[in-house]
Amino acid sequence: MNSSDQYETVIGLEVHAQLLTASKLFCSDTTAFGLPSNTQVSAISLAHPGTLPKLNKEAIRLAITLGLATHSQIVQHNYFARKNYFYPDLPKGYQITQHTTPICKGGYVEITVGKQKKAVQLNRIHIEEDAGKSIHEGESDFTQLDFNRAGMPLVEIVTEPDLRSAEEAAAYVTTLRKLVRHLGVCDGNMEEGSFRCDVNISVRKKGDEKLGTKVEIKNLNSIRFIKKAIEAESAQLIEKLENGESILQQTKGLNETDFTTYVIRTKEDEDDYRYFPEPDLPPFIITEEQIESIRQATPPLQSEIKERLIRQFSLSDYDSSQLAEDTELAAYFTKLTKETTSYKAAANWVIGPIKNYLADADKGADEIEIPPSYIAQLISLIDEGIISYGIAIQKIFTHLIKHPQTNILQYIQQENLQLQSGNETDAFIDAALTKYAQKITDYKKGKKGLLSLFVGEVMRLSKGKANAEEVTKKLEEKLNQ
Repeated sequence: MNSSDQYETVIGLEVHAQLLTASKLFCSDTTAFGLPSNTQVSAISLAHPGTLPKLNKEAIRLAITLGLATHSQIVQHNYFARKNYFYPDLPKGYQITQHTTPICKGGYVEITVGKQKKAVQLNRIHIEEDAGKSIHEGESDFTQLDFNRAGMPLVEIVTEPDLRSAEEAAAYVTTLRKLVRHLGVCDGNMEEGSFRCDVNISVRKKGDEKLGTKVEIKNLNSIRFIKKAIEAESAQLIEKLENGESILQQTKGLNETDFTTYVIRTKEDEDDYRYFPEPDLPPFIITEEQIESIRQATPPLQSEIKERLIRQFSLSDYDSSQLAEDTELAAYFTKLTKETTSYKAAANWVIGPIKNYLADADKGADEIEIPPSYIAQLISLIDEGIISYGIAIQKIFTHLIKHPQTNILQYIQQENLQLQSGNETDAFIDAALTKYAQKITDYKKGKKGLLSLFVGEVMRLSKGKANAEEVTKKLEEKLNQ
């Protein structure tokens, strides 16, 4: 047995999500991304003497929205704390965060790994301000400081040590990222650092109840890096235990070129931060009425949308998942189902041509100008055998994007797009078989994949106006004679 099979990896994640507010957590500095260094700062974010913080109400609303969506308990009596540590990019010399009263306690996020579902338990969600950024360029002996990020509003979503593999961790972060974007809580942009993850990892012998000494890997900004960091550190920790070495509680980083981890510092304990209540901010109370108002304004969860689509329209798990990922796309599909009962075809159109067009045009589904009734008409015309699916997408849909009020029937007649008659199709089939006569013997010897070659040639000759199903059926009859 491989020695690693005797061990169990235990993982807890801390995800920092920047809240989608217009201004920072305690002042009016903009939260826009990509501005020149040190241009979105003020006396307050730079902690000049005599300045006082003022709480951003929108950050509270967004944090509660996420808490409700993750089934957390909303803590009604809240206050902020000072987390004391000294680092060059921390202007105050401390961070304003929440300690004993996180705004959300408990809760869970449901994930799927393979065919297995799991409810990943949360410890807490709390609000805090971000630090600035230290920049180390080239071989310079100096560290450059950019304070644009200092004071940005964050929620930190902390799991229990409830994950057991890199795959589970990746599924959790992927699911959580989709959720915050769906709710409008965070843009989920990992490359820009508005959604990043710290991994706490330890290993223990299978069957042991006691947790091992944990190592924290900081600031991972991609799902791939999270998986690589867990795999690398887990193997390293197991090797140390096998060699009888002691494991130190450390904070590490990930080398993104060879996916090895390196020590940043020995990990602090909670007492090292000397938490105490923030004296410049009064406690704040969240009422039941406020919680209920936010609950009513929160959009349905993606899991709820998916279940409704499966139940109401008998869609597949894949189709319903694709639609549920985008609330606006799901809404367009729902409008389309009021115009047609061909629900599977409607789903194919929405998650195929329509979604691809929106992605290419960088638009949301609420910006599409083609009425759902027009897509329903195309579905009907395909079902009736008047046009092919290929013609509908390549010719008519492309035209409708630029001219959304076009009369579809007139356009089909004007461009001669209707399907060919049976006699015309037979002529194209004969031409295709003549062109590839040498392939017919290969087909009859068992190379059935050649059928697509013949079908493709017929569709080319007919300029897409032949019925592909009819062509396939007729070709099979002729080739099997």
